[in-house]
Amino acid sequence: MASPHPSAPLSPKTDGPPQVPDPTVWDEPEERDRFTRWLPGTDGPRVGVSGFSIEGMYCAACSVAIEEALKALPGVREADVNPGTRRARVQWEEGRVRPSEMMAAVERAGYRATPVLALQAETARHEESRRALWRLFVAGFCMMQVMMYAVPTYYAAPGDMTDDIWQLLQWASWLLSIPVVLFSAGPFLQGAWRDLRAGRIGMDVPVALGIVVTFIASTGATFDPGGIFGSEVYFDSLTMFVFFLLCGRYLELRARNATAGALEALMHRLPETVERLEADGRTSTVPVRQLRAGDRVRVHPGQAFPADGRLLEGRAQVDEALLTGESRPQLRVAGDPLVAGSYNLSSPVVMLVQRTGQDTRYAQIVALMERASADRPALARLADRIAGPFLWVVLLAAVGAAAVWATIEPQRAVWVAVAVLIVTCPCALSLATPSALLSAAGALARRGILVQRLQALEALARADLFVFDKTGTLTEDRLTLVQQDVSPPWTREQVAAMVAALARASLHPVSQALRRETAQATAAPLQSVEELPGQGLQGLDAQGRCWRLGRPGYAAPLALVSPMSGTTAWLSVDGEVVARFMFEESLRPDARRAVAALREDGVEVLLLTGDRLPAARRIAEALGIEQVRAGATPEGKLQVVQAAQAAGRRVAMVGDGINDGPVLARADVSLAMGQGAALARARADFTLLSGRLGDVVAARRLAVRTLRVIGQNLAWAATYNAVSIPLAVLGYMPPWLAGLGMAASSLLVVLNAWRLTRGLEPAASLPVPVANTAPATR
Repeated sequence: MASPHPSAPLSPKTDGPPQVPDPTVWDEPEERDRFTRWLPGTDGPRVGVSGFSIEGMYCAACSVAIEEALKALPGVREADVNPGTRRARVQWEEGRVRPSEMMAAVERAGYRATPVLALQAETARHEESRRALWRLFVAGFCMMQVMMYAVPTYYAAPGDMTDDIWQLLQWASWLLSIPVVLFSAGPFLQGAWRDLRAGRIGMDVPVALGIVVTFIASTGATFDPGGIFGSEVYFDSLTMFVFFLLCGRYLELRARNATAGALEALMHRLPETVERLEADGRTSTVPVRQLRAGDRVRVHPGQAFPADGRLLEGRAQVDEALLTGESRPQLRVAGDPLVAGSYNLSSPVVMLVQRTGQDTRYAQIVALMERASADRPALARLADRIAGPFLWVVLLAAVGAAAVWATIEPQRAVWVAVAVLIVTCPCALSLATPSALLSAAGALARRGILVQRLQALEALARADLFVFDKTGTLTEDRLTLVQQDVSPPWTREQVAAMVAALARASLHPVSQALRRETAQATAAPLQSVEELPGQGLQGLDAQGRCWRLGRPGYAAPLALVSPMSGTTAWLSVDGEVVARFMFEESLRPDARRAVAALREDGVEVLLLTGDRLPAARRIAEALGIEQVRAGATPEGKLQVVQAAQAAGRRVAMVGDGINDGPVLARADVSLAMGQGAALARARADFTLLSGRLGDVVAARRLAVRTLRVIGQNLAWAATYNAVSIPLAVLGYMPPWLAGLGMAASSLLVVLNAWRLTRGLEPAASLPVPVANTAPATR
């Protein structure tokens, strides 16, 4: 995505949103599909899920108002707005509502929505940051000037200053406060007015009331010192209060952008245009969305690959870190697969496009990330519900404090009420949970762990039983040769030559394992090599003898077959046994370490597989797993998990296959291997793109830290209000100090959550995994 030029001059003149095209442009199918994915298998009208970036929202109450505005539209099934990322995720029916109508509904609610993958959304984000910086600059400049005029009035002794000089200083402070109120404090006043027009009380209402009341009372004291407001002015407190609030909001904005950096980088990776090679040899620059399977495109160094495909010409180092979690560049040569969203780091190459748009792996990952970024966990929703009634309590407390002080010291009544309004704004409470969860999600994304449901972090932290599938999860999706017996008078070299000739004609896992073992051998000259699916391979040598490689019943039907455990293959010539092979599944390199780390953390580990008990026990013994359930059907796996849950256990399931889909959906929290079946990834709460089991441990430990940070944030927010409210009511906290406390409270919560973004080491920095722990060759 393009961004404003870094040397572009800052200017405060554009306080409104940037100019955008007519919203109906996004109703065009080609444009609409850029930020919408369509749910498969729905009856009736097609159901789409669209993502929007929301401008103008600063608190949880804003998200509730936007959700209500969207849900009021006919055809909108669901609407989720996350105040932490300012993202809306809308599920809607085609033909009943259009994206432009959703954007209009958001605008009527007082906010602005842009498609989340549009250039306008990126531009709006930069504009928002620039306007926030200008407001902060104006408030800071005016605050320093007002403080300069206020200091003499604090220290001047009676008779040191004449009335006209004193009045001149007050008028100068009043003039300098006007731009602070009208420009710098604009977001607070606009947000309060928007909330009041909609008949609700948002977090901007008490802040705006404090600003307006302070300015009006100080103005009255400036021009009528003997009036009802007395002679005390608080322009210094007003400008300082606004400056502190804007400082907190600006730093919060920067922290939020840093937290969501991994999500933004992933979702905005594809280029807008690409160089396509035409059939006649010419080249043309076309939008990425116009690419089709079969196109050839040239990708230059520094560019992202625009689609899934295959490398045709050249060789390049490719960065796939955000897609696979692999931090080191990977060498790709002609014939190798390429993934959309990965970066070309070395030299120009030509690729063949095979999958585009929503069919790419990149699009599937983006859909998962959008779903997570719009998700609001139960803890966050609880904070939202608490914040609304709490604001009414704030207003009543301010009115009550003013009434009491009016009988004690009338001149202080207004300022006590203002301090109560300001200090009790529950911004920290509403930010406590989403800021921590989004920070953790961003850190996990950089590690190659996609979080599909933010609330799953809590379930992962509380899980006390981890259930692992075996094949493809604890083991690699390939076999390893562990035993080879050769019948005399044949030699190992002759066997290797025949096996190499036969195995290269098949993609079966056994054939692939034998191809790796005989990679250095010279293949024998066999003819008419063919494969009988489910049985094996056969071919004829120069003497016309029939060589077979496969199951014993196919390769050596008349031979006396001795029992061998594990997966076996036999090599024969004209029915005479020449050699036999036994294979074992290869453990993932870090499987033993991951299991040991989980047990050290105090959780139990269970191996649950559909494989035979002897094979399951070998894997369990190699990994140090004591609990094993073998021969389980998908229904049997489901029953095991349900029984554990009925016994009070919180179950985390780790799997990869289609048969793991039901149990992944039933577990309290589920993790799917990134190379596993699409159904398993769709049902899981976390997707491990790298396939490293160490990421299971890393995700759990970060989830535990996240819950601890959420607890710290909530405790701080509660303690802050418990201490500050009595001080404000008793008159010990002036308005400027109340503003500083509120801004510092919100900022502390965000910065505390931000620590989680640095709490997970990249995979490349971890110790080298232990060697393969498969049983040794016998």
